[in-house]
Amino acid sequence: MTKATTGAAMGVQRRAAAFEFVRHPLRARPLTVVHVDTLSPRMRRITLAGAMDGFVSAAPDDHVKVLFPPPGSVRPALPVFGPQGPQFPPDVPKPVARDYTPRAFDVERGELVLDFVIHGEGPASTWAARAQPGDEIAVAGPRASRVVARDFDAFLIAADETGLPAVARWLEWIPPATPVTLLAEVGSAAEQVELPVRAGLTLRWLYRGGAEPGTSGVLLAALRGLAPPAGKAWAWIACESSQMRAARAFLIDERGWPREHLCGAGYWKRGVADHDDEH
Repeated sequence: MTKATTGAAMGVQRRAAAFEFVRHPLRARPLTVVHVDTLSPRMRRITLAGAMDGFVSAAPDDHVKVLFPPPGSVRPALPVFGPQGPQFPPDVPKPVARDYTPRAFDVERGELVLDFVIHGEGPASTWAARAQPGDEIAVAGPRASRVVARDFDAFLIAADETGLPAVARWLEWIPPATPVTLLAEVGSAAEQVELPVRAGLTLRWLYRGGAEPGTSGVLLAALRGLAPPAGKAWAWIACESSQMRAARAFLIDERGWPREHLCGAGYWKRGVADHDDEH
């Protein structure tokens, strides 16, 4: 899959010591399912095909807005983006939209890969559980990328299963010689997924056992047991919102982790549909 490049041509909006914030032109793309793989009992990989010209995803934790057909429709209506935001055709039901990380993409082949966690009866989970070749959806974005500097001495990554697609991209993106400590929370050993193999990776799988997702506290407990990495380190945390906030508070308040060297993302929130966390 093609990896995106970064630079002035993309329109850097802000320069910080730890990252560049890069904004991209926004458009919606109709895509069709061409392949479905089961990665674990709770995760499906869906390969989509369509026109990908101009698609850019410059950072591992980018997200696209996935537009699902509303009930009774086979394809979603596409918005047009302008000064007033997305505008949908009149008298047409708006699609249901959810955020997902592009796991991989190939602009020349016209392919985009998304990994879906199957949980409950939400519109995205239900669609992904039933998806088959020929089904139609659309994606919009990514709107922007937070491109982290590559000169960090080490990386600390902690995520539950919802963050695993981005985790895999982090492992491919971080320079090969840089040490990475990864804490990955899943329900059980059966829910582990294959991740990119790289030198310098210390990986620990954490199991919730019978605890409900977002309640076990195993990520925070594992963070407390870690020795701080040597040198300047970047930390990335992605999981249930309250769990992420507790982990971020621990690193900043108790470990003295620099705020500008940490990104916390609440990918979901217990009891809240379509949670939007401005991490």
